Amino acid sequence: MAAQISPIFSTRTTKSVNDELLVPGFDSQRITKYTTISFSSHLNANLSIKSLETRRRRRKQNYSKLVTECYSDQMKLDTSLGPRVNSVNPSKTVALIDETAALLEAGVPVIRLATGESDFDTPAVIAEAGINAIREGYTRYTSNAGTLELRTAICKKLKEENHISYTPDEIVVSNGAKQSTLQAVLAVCSPGDEVIIPAPFWVSYPELARLADATPVIIPASISENFLLDPKLLESKLTQKSRLLILCSPCNPTGAVYPRKLLEEIARVVAKHPRLLVVSDETYEHIIFSPAVHTSFASLPGMWERTLTVNGFSKAFAMTGWRLGYIAGPKHFVAATGKIQSQSTSGASSISQKAAVAALGMGYAGGEAVSQMVKAFRERRDFLVKAFRELNGVKISEPQGAFYIFLDLSYYYGMEVDDFGLIKDSESLCRYLLQKCQVVLVPGVAFGDDNCIRISYATSLSTLQTAVDRIKKAIVTLKPPPAISL
Repeated sequence: MAAQISPIFSTRTTKSVNDELLVPGFDSQRITKYTTISFSSHLNANLSIKSLETRRRRRKQNYSKLVTECYSDQMKLDTSLGPRVNSVNPSKTVALIDETAALLEAGVPVIRLATGESDFDTPAVIAEAGINAIREGYTRYTSNAGTLELRTAICKKLKEENHISYTPDEIVVSNGAKQSTLQAVLAVCSPGDEVIIPAPFWVSYPELARLADATPVIIPASISENFLLDPKLLESKLTQKSRLLILCSPCNPTGAVYPRKLLEEIARVVAKHPRLLVVSDETYEHIIFSPAVHTSFASLPGMWERTLTVNGFSKAFAMTGWRLGYIAGPKHFVAATGKIQSQSTSGASSISQKAAVAALGMGYAGGEAVSQMVKAFRERRDFLVKAFRELNGVKISEPQGAFYIFLDLSYYYGMEVDDFGLIKDSESLCRYLLQKCQVVLVPGVAFGDDNCIRISYATSLSTLQTAVDRIKKAIVTLKPPPAISL
């Protein structure tokens, strides 16, 4: 109720309209204290209306200030993150891509050998199929699992090329093989389950396990074993909590290809453990150098029922930006991945799916277009192997597939560099090479082997030649640490 002005003034406390505003969670007495008017019989009778208005404005200002202070003191914003996010490490390869982009924007002429992305354009027949899809209005949602046309084409491909049989309801098409892999891990793992990951590994595998509240169990494979998993070591690491084994062949980052005989040995170990499933990442299956031959794990006796085969279109068909992958497996498991997808991204791009149908129609293993890419990759691999074998102390396992070489450069750890400091691990070596010769490489620690660095040869031979020349010049300047006199 507003204060009334009377010829006779007495001592009283009167609340303004603002006094009746209540702030939840705060002491109303504290607010009232700031919003009362005390009149005295000794007040000047000539107190003007203007003076009262001035006081009223001040009261309002004090009230607003108090409310702001109260909210600031008692209702601070909670900026904490969920435990899943806190358990996941950021991708080192993505961080390098971002860092490289910043250097390029700054005008630094860096050579990028870090990205797992082909330098070839998407084959014309695939691109035209995507363009036609847009022109013909094929731009709406598809079914969550992917179009029947594409899933049928995938079944045909898997039967003819991989010797594994599926029906369209045993296929889910996603926005890339990474999403397919994540959904597989989420679908089959419970908190506390173990995901078995041979190292060196693709950077995302351990983090995908952590997102599912599972525990990544890393089993190292050495360069002397061509980075291939030892079945006996695998068997020694399996427990009742072991739920998933992730195999990648051809392998990112090493280029290793698992021969059929070794896969059969691994399958015999897997068969002894009823809870153990296998995710077989076959994204690089078409980028393989003879005499190496690709074998799908699900094609081995007794393995179809427990294998989830992941593949995609990014690598072999130079379609990284089209974002398309798929998973194939027993309906019970695949339907679960589809359920997850239905509540996250829903179906993949309708345009990309039309393009993928065209890709699968190019012929066996991608036809002549993919064959020409593989020929170029092999030439680049041969150049790098020869060039780095000329350097002292470098250990090499010759890649049999994919488009990476994983070099052991630990011989140079412990050496000093003027104006840089100590080369102590793969990260400091990669930083040195970036600073000294503006070549971007990926430290092996990101893949679970700190002795190595990964070089992607998904770029032109001339670019590789320039990069190798720079790297060699930078490495020969490394100095052994000074001898310690006794």
